[in-house]
Amino acid sequence: MRAHDVRIALPDWVDTFVPWDRRHESAGERMALAIALSGENVARGTGGPFGAVVFDGETRHPVAVGVNLVEDARNAVLHAEIVALMLAQATIGRYTLNAPDLPPHTLVTSCEPCAMCLGAILWSGVQDLECGATREDAVRIGFDEGPVFPASYAYLSARGIRVQLGVRRADAAAVLVAYRRTGGTIYNP
Repeated sequence: MRAHDVRIALPDWVDTFVPWDRRHESAGERMALAIALSGENVARGTGGPFGAVVFDGETRHPVAVGVNLVEDARNAVLHAEIVALMLAQATIGRYTLNAPDLPPHTLVTSCEPCAMCLGAILWSGVQDLECGATREDAVRIGFDEGPVFPASYAYLSARGIRVQLGVRRADAAAVLVAYRRTGGTIYNP
């Protein structure tokens, strides 16, 4: 039998975990939420060690969040960034987050995006990208991030997306190390 739809559901704990009405003023505060999501996803055994949040650039409130759902949903594209972007667009009811009547949006991700996620970021409409752990941190524990190069970020910047790397890197990388230490699956070696 063929599947004719795909449903994406965040783990039950997410909605009560996220401070939806709290302003997150600094990049460090925003990253703390993405890292907390990634750590909680690992601690609860609901997915891989990656978390992402889309923030409204004016209110600085979370619009949508994502955690890695690859194993749980048996779907290779359900990286935290993809999930957060999809849910943000569903929340605002638009296919782009940069429509003229919308505030700017920021994607905060606990680790530098893989090649697939970089493409989604480009087309999503976010105007800012803030990353925690580095590609090297993910590769060090066994993940393959695909063809991501300094030129990849230069391309995003040239398209008007502001990129900030290494926000709370040590904290974000610690979640990756903990995931590996506890025997977490590396599903794309």
